[in-house]
Amino acid sequence: MPEFEIQHITRYIYDSPARDSANQIILFPIKDEFQDVLKQEVTVSGNPIVDRHVDYYGNEVGSFTYSEPHSVLIINSKILVSTKHRPYPVNDIFPAQQWEDLKPLQYIVPFIDFLRQEYFEGFEELKKLVEELKGNNDIPYQVALRFCEYVYKNFNYIKGVTTVETTLDEIWKLKAGVCQDFAHILTEMLRMVKIPARYVSGYICTDKNGMRGEGATHAWAEAYIPDYGWLGLDPTNNIIANENHVRLAVGRNFMDCSPVKGVYKGSSGHSLEVAVTVDDDGLVNYELADEKTQAAIPVANYTIKNSYQRHMEMIQQQQQQQQ
Repeated sequence: MPEFEIQHITRYIYDSPARDSANQIILFPIKDEFQDVLKQEVTVSGNPIVDRHVDYYGNEVGSFTYSEPHSVLIINSKILVSTKHRPYPVNDIFPAQQWEDLKPLQYIVPFIDFLRQEYFEGFEELKKLVEELKGNNDIPYQVALRFCEYVYKNFNYIKGVTTVETTLDEIWKLKAGVCQDFAHILTEMLRMVKIPARYVSGYICTDKNGMRGEGATHAWAEAYIPDYGWLGLDPTNNIIANENHVRLAVGRNFMDCSPVKGVYKGSSGHSLEVAVTVDDDGLVNYELADEKTQAAIPVANYTIKNSYQRHMEMIQQQQQQQQ
């Protein structure tokens, strides 16, 4: 079973002191038969108490408030997680029976949420395309793989062209975006043919150079396959998400799974820095300085796969001003 040591640092820097910063974090990996958290340490500036609860979708969520005036807010998560290879679905059930088995799910909670489609201007155009791609004799597993491949081949991976507010219609028109956008399009396509689909946030951990999504939080989709369960599909890389994908949260869309979000009182001017590192060959020592105290936070024994992406990572995490 592979083990991954991951560090995820989020740093907000304010133009003038902020106060009463109330935040929600979903940085606690899912625990199940295919993924186990061996160790985790989460530290937050000001050492506030982090209250934890489990949300409607089964995700562990932390909440905290940093009341004192502050110019920097740092959230530092270190985890050691082990994963296990998940067997792939088998094709030993007649297609008609599999599609029939999916029908009752539209009346069962929580599948109802994962079948709800979002209407947008390009809806009918995408639906027509989806019906053409579906085929008549394919099982849901084959259809899901084909949809994943379509998104990978027909959407350009470009950072910075979308934000957390970007709509499906904008993504469809742009035919471009990042992992979050690819996952949103894929879940919509799957739901159009009545395959329950959910959004997944997490990390991709691999030593293969050039894999999209390394060095940042990642997103993909999961499709519900009869007599199998949830199958992870990564349309950003056109692969099945398996032991190299560490899952943080699942939900209907990004808003259900945002790693960090919150509100604060103070000036609207602030910037965001995010770094995600995974242990690997060629380890380096790195330090992040707290601009308020000038104290260094050690980030030793981690490979820096992608240094701070100021503003760019706004597409993945958000914090809003509150008057």
